[in-house]
Amino acid sequence: MSEIRVAIVGAGYMAQEHARAFASLPDVRIAGVHSRSRDRAQALADAHGATVHDSVADLWQATKAEILVIAVPELAARGVAEASFAYPWLCLIEKPVGYDLADALAIEEVAQAAGARVHVAFNRRSYGATRAVAAALATDDGPRLISVLDQQSMDEARAVKAPEAVVQTWMYANSIHLIDYFTHLGRGPITGVEVTSAWDQANPGVVLATIRYASGDLGMYQAVWNGPAPWVVTVGTPSARYEMRPLEKFTIQPRGQRRAAEQPGDPMDSDYKPGLRHQAEQAVLAAQGKPAQLATPAESTRSMRLVAAIYGFAPLTGAL
Repeated sequence: MSEIRVAIVGAGYMAQEHARAFASLPDVRIAGVHSRSRDRAQALADAHGATVHDSVADLWQATKAEILVIAVPELAARGVAEASFAYPWLCLIEKPVGYDLADALAIEEVAQAAGARVHVAFNRRSYGATRAVAAALATDDGPRLISVLDQQSMDEARAVKAPEAVVQTWMYANSIHLIDYFTHLGRGPITGVEVTSAWDQANPGVVLATIRYASGDLGMYQAVWNGPAPWVVTVGTPSARYEMRPLEKFTIQPRGQRRAAEQPGDPMDSDYKPGLRHQAEQAVLAAQGKPAQLATPAESTRSMRLVAAIYGFAPLTGAL
């Protein structure tokens, strides 16, 4: 196999973790880095024997990389993505693609117009637990009840120095991790979103919503804002109940049994930031023109639209 070159825009924590995952693959080389912070870009490049560049255009001209990883802050994503779509590399963009729905739609539109090859880095789809649950569900024709328990805090978002514009749309930036499970595990178009406890921007509390699918599947979303709660995803069918808690681990409780049995996870989810090693493997396959398990921009936008419907930013009109 010929060498796959990977370029990276961004030099923060996620960029470093992506680089480590890609660099662990055979015949893959981190070729170049571009970041607003020259010092951080240099440190990341030095760690992988790569070069530093002053712009996306320079990054392309110098590396001719097959894969570009975009791991930049939410408010910078649109500008970087649009500049990147001018070149024929495969773009892997960290979620969220856009800091709100309008931003995401604009990015998707530019990608389509440019004919860019784009995938979205929903690393939780690549967790060993998520993949195992999805594989088990693929052989189960029964109706699904997908339950998601989310927990968020605007104060915690501010504590990590998120810009206030991102803090005010934190459900797009962070709840998207959980809400994407409805897109990933539910079958068929979403036909309705019924909110029984609405989002209150001035007084964040509990948000409750029911998601209905044309297939007959159901989704239940519960978010606790500014209070303690774990992140949990469960999927129940008449034959079994699957629970991911924490999300990188899972149990199965078959019908007729009172206890859930813990299942083995993917060792790579311990050696690397969970999901990133498998996701990097899939990106290499996609860059080679082979089938790959990666989220598309349309799937990402679907999850963003679902966030908007749950939190009352944009009503669901028609099937999603």
